[in-house]
Amino acid sequence: MILRPNQPGTETETDLALEESLANVREALDGMKFGQIVLTVHEGRVMQIDITQKQHFNPKK
Repeated sequence: MILRPNQPGTETETDLALEESLANVREALDGMKFGQIVLTVHEGRVMQIDITQKQHFNPKK
């Protein structure tokens, strides 16, 4: 996929939906150390974002 900037004021509905999806992915990544993000796409649009975060603990000695 090639992302190219649009001219100001020429954003389409698809462009706005993509920007919103990317913002949601960035938010999910913010502060995540371990885990996964799964995107569900339907007809070219992100419909769902599943986030699984893992926490690692030091074993007792």
